[in-house]
Amino acid sequence: MQNALVWFRNDLRIHDHEPLIKAIKVSDNVLGVYCFDPRDYVLLPTGFPKTGSFRAKFILECVAELKKNLQQLGSDLLVYVGKPEDILPQLCVDLSINEIYYHREVAPEEKHVEDVLENTLFKHNVILSGFWGHTLFHIEDLPFPVKRIPELFTDFRKSIERESKVRDCILPPLSISAIIPIPSTQLPSLQQLGLKEVTLDNRSVLDFKGGENEGLARIEDYLWTKNLLKNYKETRNEMLGANYSTKFSAWLAIGCISPRKIYEEVIRYENTQVKNDSTYWLIFELMWRDYFRFIMLKHGSIIFKPGGIQNLNIKWKNNLDLFELWRIGKTGFPLVDANMQELLLTGYMSNRGRQIVASFLTKNLGLNWQLGANWFQSQLIDYDVYSNYGNWNYAAGIGNDARGFRYFNIIKQAIQYDNNGDYVRYWLPSLANINGVSVHQPYTLKFGELLNTNFDLTRDYWQPIVDLEKSVKENERIFNSALKSK
Repeated sequence: MQNALVWFRNDLRIHDHEPLIKAIKVSDNVLGVYCFDPRDYVLLPTGFPKTGSFRAKFILECVAELKKNLQQLGSDLLVYVGKPEDILPQLCVDLSINEIYYHREVAPEEKHVEDVLENTLFKHNVILSGFWGHTLFHIEDLPFPVKRIPELFTDFRKSIERESKVRDCILPPLSISAIIPIPSTQLPSLQQLGLKEVTLDNRSVLDFKGGENEGLARIEDYLWTKNLLKNYKETRNEMLGANYSTKFSAWLAIGCISPRKIYEEVIRYENTQVKNDSTYWLIFELMWRDYFRFIMLKHGSIIFKPGGIQNLNIKWKNNLDLFELWRIGKTGFPLVDANMQELLLTGYMSNRGRQIVASFLTKNLGLNWQLGANWFQSQLIDYDVYSNYGNWNYAAGIGNDARGFRYFNIIKQAIQYDNNGDYVRYWLPSLANINGVSVHQPYTLKFGELLNTNFDLTRDYWQPIVDLEKSVKENERIFNSALKSK
């Protein structure tokens, strides 16, 4: 009798799941298992939970739905709080397990867990079988070995577009025979994970619900019900509303939906609706997502260091008072503050907003980018280690495709992407009575630009914490000095 476990981590789905299908094919009985690893819920050096309440709540919903979906197929998902390398070997003994199937990760902490687990299972004569399954393009289909992955995304993209193909999505199983009797386990609460209950602000652009069914429903709604993909490239840089972008990232990050599933739906859309720059751009962004994972596989833990992939010895500041004003949205620059308020109250921020606030943190405040990366890691519902740290390397000028000191002009960005000030007024109600684009610079207002003359700058808002022009010049000097001494 062959008994197998499928170890779920960031792949909380039953569609396009090679480990699950392989386990069913070669084993008589199969159960899933998920571990809430306590190391994922400790405090970061900045004092924030490594996994904050917004994301933890989402993960709990994802795990609950996976458990339900497996039960409907005849199996189940065993849920534990503890280290996988402790829990899984004991389960193998208790349930007479012959083999464990799982999706491989490449980030150092996750890879370490795999290595320790494999060594422990070897002593129990249990095989640990890993599969590649988090990217659009399979690692074996790349036109170059990992150590030769291009340092420029454009080179990477052109090569895989020319020489690689996306594999077909694997269909979900129709039924699973489970190990009997099935152990009884329960999901933990937020409190049991050391977190506080969280209430989503009613201004949130989307009430993200965790789970594979929810993720697939979002694809169906965005592409087919609302037919929004045809205009995606034109709307993707907006910041206000539920449908300016796909919002697939939360379900992608925890693996409730597969990138290949999205790709298949886009191709079907192109064949039946329209094929244009917008449909290509969604695939383009899936390739960017792939790239960050492959780059971490190539470079390893250097991505987490202050100098990043470029290994630049930049004299980053660690002024925690300034950082706190950035974190809670009290910098005196409304577009930055509105975005940071949205993140603080909902666990989400637009892609354009992320670029703007990251540029402000590193290029205007000159603060250590790791502070921002830590806050995003804790707070974002759609956090994944590869995209988060890859993007922060990029924003800080120490990552891939670095082209010297690049920064966003905050006021110019505000006028371009929130030209009437609607986004700022939505998240900063104290500025609600300021006319149009003037809301982006309340500290320069003239009397006639106010709808309500009772507005008091010292009472209702705050002075800028930095001079935009002077700060950019100073931080550019620091950056170029590091570049010359490399």
